[in-house]
Amino acid sequence: MTIQRATLRQLQIFAAAARSLSFVRVAEQFGLTPGAVSFQIKQVEGHCGFPLFERMGRGVVLTEAGRDLLEHATLILQALDNADRRMQALKGVTGGNVTIGLVSTAKYIAPHMISRFREDRPGVSIHLQDGNRREVNTMVAKGEVDLAIMGRPLDEEELLAEPFARHPSIIICAPTHPLADAQAVSLSDLAGSGFIAREEGAGTRALTDAYFQGHGFSPRIVMTSSSNETIKQAVMAGIGIALLSRHTVDLELALGMLRELKVEGLPLMRSWYIAHRRSLPLLPVHAQLRSYLLERGQTIIDSIQARHRVLASGAGKPESPPRV
Repeated sequence: MTIQRATLRQLQIFAAAARSLSFVRVAEQFGLTPGAVSFQIKQVEGHCGFPLFERMGRGVVLTEAGRDLLEHATLILQALDNADRRMQALKGVTGGNVTIGLVSTAKYIAPHMISRFREDRPGVSIHLQDGNRREVNTMVAKGEVDLAIMGRPLDEEELLAEPFARHPSIIICAPTHPLADAQAVSLSDLAGSGFIAREEGAGTRALTDAYFQGHGFSPRIVMTSSSNETIKQAVMAGIGIALLSRHTVDLELALGMLRELKVEGLPLMRSWYIAHRRSLPLLPVHAQLRSYLLERGQTIIDSIQARHRVLASGAGKPESPPRV
């Protein structure tokens, strides 16, 4: 015989009896007779091969085997209770885990969206994995993340993606750049400027290359980096100019630390997408987050930009952005 043959109901009755040391109380708790409780305990004893209770006067105490079994039964029942709570949380979208893949540019907007989403769902746990466009596309395709916030996916047969917000890209420069105050700039005017570009495989790099090739312009690239932050600092230092997402530099533009070059044909307008693997069904919490971004993503981005303008105005401590 083995304790593995004991039923969940028998373990529940045994644990209750082991804690109360009263078969009568357990009978009342489970709606049984004391004789039925005694029978279930004897069944468990038969499975494990040891007596679990010893009579002492008019009561009972646990034997050594009973104490050992109670320890393990408690862990088993607690684990099952935790699993049940998790399943119930998923049904009600009040809890659960979400792993989100982020292209590096999305880290400037995604935390604000996640914060708003979790206000009414504090039990939801979020794990972020960032990378460039190619890396995030691979994460989604392999099922390593539940959802991804990115530009248009590379593999749209494997991934299902829907746009949820506008995503403009602009060319930025240091305030000291000779063309910083120009009202209109052509690409030919930028022939003498060095460009700082993202690494190969990044969505911003693909956009930059396609834009320049489409206009027959060959930029003089003086630096590449996989970090938007490094590119921003390099532009501020006067090393060169760069084409980046406006969402990456919105605060620095508002504060006057960077300037937007008014280049003809810009900004380039793309979209933010929420993507997931077509063949991987979404759990309720994943579907809820996806719907939330589709419905409120643009409004949240607008509120972030409004807050940056308040900061730049020097009007003192800004009010919290409106909740959407």
